[in-house]
Amino acid sequence: MHRPVLLVVAHGSRDPRHARTVHALVERVRALRPGLRVETGFLDFNLPSVPGVLESLAARGVQDVVALPLLLTRAFHAKADIPAVLREAPARLRIRQAEVLGPSPLLLSALERRLYEAGLTPADKSSTGVVLASAGSSDPEAIAVIADIAREWWRTGWCAVRPAFASASLPRTEDAVRELRALGCARVAVAPYVLAPGFLPDRIARGAAGADVLADVLGPAPEVARVLLERYDAAALPLPAAVGA
Repeated sequence: MHRPVLLVVAHGSRDPRHARTVHALVERVRALRPGLRVETGFLDFNLPSVPGVLESLAARGVQDVVALPLLLTRAFHAKADIPAVLREAPARLRIRQAEVLGPSPLLLSALERRLYEAGLTPADKSSTGVVLASAGSSDPEAIAVIADIAREWWRTGWCAVRPAFASASLPRTEDAVRELRALGCARVAVAPYVLAPGFLPDRIARGAAGADVLADVLGPAPEVARVLLERYDAAALPLPAAVGA
């Protein structure tokens, strides 16, 4: 039985670091699952485009595709943009849209990995306040998910965890940093809950000027690659047979 092709659907950016990071993450996925065909398509700014990849796959005789949104929350792109693009795919393709990456315990592990790489140690947790800084969204569901992740992460032993947003929502990163200072945390760290560098991550970095530690973006962390494969595997399961078939 042929496994569906995994099509990683990235947003795209004018910032060249974005595409480089996406490709590095996809290479890590390929290394974890050597027998799986993995393609990358971008919604905007970068090539190959998602429609172009789908046309190419159809022309090469591919029939089954799992389209995986390279997104951390189910906001507008996952609910509207990506389904609209997939509906325009060649009719011969059977496409299933996988769930977005977050939330996942593996992503919390990746966030901690980045904080430790930036200089913290597990012994610092109880005295460190963390700003969980995401890109932001006007979608209430996405905002609620970020708040839930912050609460869950705090329960693992941090002094405090506060959500912050680079756009569309409040508070901003700098406001959350000040709040954690006022709360009495011995040190403050900013953990960008974003996948790749770009305009909004740069805004998060500027807002972290008053923090003690700024972690890197999640990027091609091994935990992120594992989440991609988890989402792929769930979407690639055989569809249940119809009753009475």
